[in-house]
Amino acid sequence: MTLAEQLEALRATRAELEKKLSTVVEKSMAEKRSMNTAEQEEFDAIGDQIKNLDGDIERFDKLVAIQAKSAKPVAPIADENGNRVGGGEGRSLEPVQVKNTQKLEKGIEFARYAMCQLKAKGNAEKAFRLAERHFPESDRVVRTLKAQAEGADLELIMKATIEAGTTLDPTFAAPLVDYQNFAGDFVEFQRPRGIIGQFGQGNIPALNSIPFNVRIAGQTSGGSAGWVGEGAPKPLTAFDFNATELRWAKVAAISVLTNELIRFSSPSAERLVRDALAAAVNERLDIDFVNPAKAAVANVSPASITNGATAIPSSGNDADAIRADLKALWAPFIAARNPPRSAVYIMDSTTALALSLMLNPLGQLEFPGITMNGGTFNGVPVIVSDYLPVTSDGGIVVLVNASDIWLADDGQVTVDASQEASLQMLDNPTNNSATGSPTTMVSMFQTNSTAFRAERYINWARRRASGVAYLTGVSWGGA
Repeated sequence: MTLAEQLEALRATRAELEKKLSTVVEKSMAEKRSMNTAEQEEFDAIGDQIKNLDGDIERFDKLVAIQAKSAKPVAPIADENGNRVGGGEGRSLEPVQVKNTQKLEKGIEFARYAMCQLKAKGNAEKAFRLAERHFPESDRVVRTLKAQAEGADLELIMKATIEAGTTLDPTFAAPLVDYQNFAGDFVEFQRPRGIIGQFGQGNIPALNSIPFNVRIAGQTSGGSAGWVGEGAPKPLTAFDFNATELRWAKVAAISVLTNELIRFSSPSAERLVRDALAAAVNERLDIDFVNPAKAAVANVSPASITNGATAIPSSGNDADAIRADLKALWAPFIAARNPPRSAVYIMDSTTALALSLMLNPLGQLEFPGITMNGGTFNGVPVIVSDYLPVTSDGGIVVLVNASDIWLADDGQVTVDASQEASLQMLDNPTNNSATGSPTTMVSMFQTNSTAFRAERYINWARRRASGVAYLTGVSWGGA
């Protein structure tokens, strides 16, 4: 390793130690207690390691600076005729070409890929030429479309494993990585704006990730034993077990745009394609993840994490009532002996804003740490979403133990486009390929329109019934 690489490794190690240090502190804060002896010793030990690393980093910084000052010019470089073309004390005789690279917003690269496919109407060679012409700075888009034009199948580009391939080969294995990179770029844009994507970010605990199509055995009741005297019969006991299986489930959206709107010359068209797809997927996931009315539909969609969970009416809107509500919200966990060490509150931004504006009689913040964007509420991380259900009685506030939620997520969004399809222009289409029926259809070709279809495979389930509780009729901070 070079000095610069070693210095980077030291800084990465220090960053990991800082995270561990924060975890030790957050655990005791979440449980509203002082650090115990073991935690104090761990905190001090990590602190000593960070102190030593700081010294090493400072010394390496000095050494790099010293070497930079003593660096010597590169020896002259000559061509085959003996003429100097670079290096040495003078400037290079050949002009240096710097490739123009553009820093794109999340999702733009993926939108460009989809737009090239759309404009080419399925012609792989044309899609590649369009990308080469209109988006030459998007190397990954151009390389992926080139691979498809040369005969590579999209499914293979996304998933196949080719022996002896390397990610350094620009025409062989690199495209296999490139498509997943910028398809994931679209998911990265969409996820942090949803509830599910905020789990595992910053100080928010992660959900319990598992694969699709696996059965997980569980126990729903325990047995009992008793004391037995000499010669007396032993009591019998029974246990109750269940099994959970997270099958493939998908959330999808179709967006129809006029072809006049889809213009390569306008960056806003790229953002429209990206945002329309992301917003539709994001809204559906957020609503169905926490809406208590969302029940499971066999082989179609999961129930929300609050469906069938303990519902607790809010007792009021002032500070004392809020604290009483929190005690009631935690009561089911305590009664079930299920301490939510990975607890997270989920609430809408209006409720979070109201809490952040509340003051005590001394004019101080009643609940410091929370903002309309999240933060912490009484030491517990908060996820904010604008898709939680709200009625005339108020909204809901959810307390979830993150480790008690199973999540199966494919991590990819697939997008298809068509100008030849015919669609029911409804948000609740009635056609089914298994049980077709006559209905009014709109031709994309006839109306000079294009349909984009986005799909994401995802599923979730509660690990145990006591993993979630929620308040109803919440109007905290109101008059």
